[in-house]
Amino acid sequence: MNIFKDFQSIIHAEVEALVGRGVLPEGLDLKPITAEPPRDPAHGDVATNAALVLAKPAKMKPRDIAEALAEGLRARESVVAVEVAGPGFLNLRLKPEVWQRALAHMVAVGPAYGDSDLGGGAPVNVEYVSANPTGPMHVGHARGAVFGDALAGLLAKAGYKVTREYYINDAGAQVDSLARAFHWRYREALGKVSADQVAQALADGEIEYGGDYLVAPARALAAEAGERYADLPEAEWLGPIRTYAIEAMMAMIRDDLAVLGVRHDVFTSERGLVDSGRVGAFIEDLKSRDLIYRGILEPPKGKRPDDWEPREQTLFRATAFGDEVDRPILKSDGSYTYFASDIAYHADKFARGFATMIDVWGADHGGYVKRVAAAVEAVTGGAGQLDVKLCQLVKLLEDGQPVKMSKRAGTFVTLREVVDRVGKDVVRFIMLTRKNDATLDFDYARVTEQSKDNPVFYVQYAHARACSVLRHGAEMFGAPDDQELMAHVDRLVADEELALIRLLAGWPRLIDSAAEAHEPHRVAFYLYDLAAAFHQLWNKGRDETELRFLIAEDRPVSLARLALVKGVQVVIASGLQVFDVTPAEEMR
Repeated sequence: MNIFKDFQSIIHAEVEALVGRGVLPEGLDLKPITAEPPRDPAHGDVATNAALVLAKPAKMKPRDIAEALAEGLRARESVVAVEVAGPGFLNLRLKPEVWQRALAHMVAVGPAYGDSDLGGGAPVNVEYVSANPTGPMHVGHARGAVFGDALAGLLAKAGYKVTREYYINDAGAQVDSLARAFHWRYREALGKVSADQVAQALADGEIEYGGDYLVAPARALAAEAGERYADLPEAEWLGPIRTYAIEAMMAMIRDDLAVLGVRHDVFTSERGLVDSGRVGAFIEDLKSRDLIYRGILEPPKGKRPDDWEPREQTLFRATAFGDEVDRPILKSDGSYTYFASDIAYHADKFARGFATMIDVWGADHGGYVKRVAAAVEAVTGGAGQLDVKLCQLVKLLEDGQPVKMSKRAGTFVTLREVVDRVGKDVVRFIMLTRKNDATLDFDYARVTEQSKDNPVFYVQYAHARACSVLRHGAEMFGAPDDQELMAHVDRLVADEELALIRLLAGWPRLIDSAAEAHEPHRVAFYLYDLAAAFHQLWNKGRDETELRFLIAEDRPVSLARLALVKGVQVVIASGLQVFDVTPAEEMR
């Protein structure tokens, strides 16, 4: 039940009625018409821009259209009044029964309230995390992981068929570097080299990855394979050691993500795409369409002619699809660039049935967006849609001071360390309290304090408080069921009560708008506002006894207010479910 979507349909019907009577011309586009809460609640319950967006195509004055629409809308049973404001806005005031019925509905359906058919079951691929398989997840990865997972949950609630995907970058130079570091640790486990020699190799830059996280899997390989790879030439051990190391790191990454409550449906290997010939096949297809050519690029901006060496390269015509320059797809040694693999990867996703693709990347990949968007347009013939969401940095703090690096990882704080300290639910919620493209401060002290300044505590406290009121109501009135609660919702007539119901009734609209914009942080903002409104009403009842949720001598009013509290509980639980955060039954 989405009241605003229902009224959008009602407004459409009134416009069509005016067309039928000849007041408005035929062929009007009704899609731009909105029905939404007015910015100022004093203006009414529903506002629409219908007259303004129809004025130009209808060749009429907005206020004339507004007055004609207002006449029809005033005749609707659920409407109390319709006002024409400004140049032609329409503000509708609804009868209390509308909101009372909405409350009864949300109590009846529970946390499924807000489920939408917006997506119509359309398949959407959300690819997120996709960290290089070279070590454990760090706190920076946590933001993209949570954002992608929450976005997937939001889209699923909005009616899309969502596939969560992880792209394993296992075909580049970084995994060869991992294999070399792993080989050193393997030989250390065999006693072939000492810990001091490993440390020296790290200091000399001979190996790149030196965290302690390599020790245990290297020992496992030593126990399994013995000295099989210890003294072979690199050309003979690099392949099998690389495969073993990647598998060990991916197992570590999966474990780290599981601690955060993140699980993917599909893991796609870059090396698998290359080795299967699919990269080559997709590149050949582009070549057949004259989108691959041999050419020389202009020097990059800022390069002087005397320090630029022009050379012929194999290039993709990215500029034909909105990119700034054409992009190389082959390296000097004849192997594919990362970009060639990315072209094939997105072509593969499209071939698997995903016309809508969402990639969640770190902010440092911002310069890569245009070329991948160009590639998607090329390989899908314009039928594919790519939305890249960039996640800014996370600043990890302790009472306002930067947190020192991890001993285990050596160069960063691991995701697991943060989750172990504050818990999965805190990490997930806090990561969504800022828009993805804004830097986020994660201060251990702030995210665990019990105050309204800590959004996760404030929202969880609202849910726990609602549970407490419902428990006390059950003790006082003998555990009334939902049907009994809903039978009395017509007693909810106080302005404060109706205002809270209006906020609750906006939840389905919030789901649709957040899903369309691919912005799960809107859910966090909404939940905080809902918690604030609920706490405010609870506090008001302490001062004004007639507004208390439970009045022993007035069972009907108390049951009505228990229905209202149940609505708050339902919507908060529904929102936390999108985030995969467990609602708190009580606060400790």
